[in-house]
Amino acid sequence: MRKINIITDSTSDLSPELIAKNEITILPLFVHFGEETYRDGIDITTEALYEKVNQYKSLPKSAAIPPAQFHQTFASFPEEEDIIFTGIGSNFSATFHNATIAAEDFPNVYLIDSANLSSGIGLIVLKICKYRDQGCSAQEIIQKMEDIIPNVRTQFAINTLEYLHMGGRCSGTSRIFGTLLSIKPIIRVIDGQMEVAKKPLGKFNKALQVLLDYVDHDLDILDDDYMMVTHSLAGEDANYLISQLKNKVKVKEIVETNASGVISTHCGPRTIGILYIVKNRAK
Repeated sequence: MRKINIITDSTSDLSPELIAKNEITILPLFVHFGEETYRDGIDITTEALYEKVNQYKSLPKSAAIPPAQFHQTFASFPEEEDIIFTGIGSNFSATFHNATIAAEDFPNVYLIDSANLSSGIGLIVLKICKYRDQGCSAQEIIQKMEDIIPNVRTQFAINTLEYLHMGGRCSGTSRIFGTLLSIKPIIRVIDGQMEVAKKPLGKFNKALQVLLDYVDHDLDILDDDYMMVTHSLAGEDANYLISQLKNKVKVKEIVETNASGVISTHCGPRTIGILYIVKNRAK
């Protein structure tokens, strides 16, 4: 059986413990503040990113992993070993396209479009690791993931509209009215795209309840391996959600993870999500 090496990018928002335990290689995306360039998760933390946003009064530009970096990474593994890469979805970044360009020179490289972001990618990576450890071949893993990827559920509650506004995803008028009405939008990833699913009004706790309601809806079809609570500087909210989830769900592990700088750039502080995989409903 050929060895399988698993690569993902910094937006997968996996914890250092899971990365080490599963022998996952992480490649960083990039964050640009003016002439300054930082490797996501290596040269800049989420806290430092927010400090710079306050300093510059504008969001940084995020940049995909270039083909040359993928090529160098793919070439670092022996030809007799296989490589599987999955990272931020192709609709969110040029990263997957750049990996495709580099992979043309490597017949042992297999690419999976996650159609997702943050720990939605992380859940996919952990499934790949599970199948690898069970002895599946790269081709078998690719086939299995075709069924799993559409069943990843990714939803986040946004506490502030400021970052959506600065990033061009929310008009000035919408931001003003949204702020006055205390709208806390729920963003979901559906068919590889981010969509505003709901707009709860009032305190942020209402948005947290919406996230828990999604879990309630899927309780009988939850995949039992992992559930992620991923956030950007929302530790207290994470503790609350995890305490609620422990009374609801029967999964092997509920993991708290931190949103990377690139992910945080697009959502802002106190953003938090619950992410999981569902099984196909019985017909």
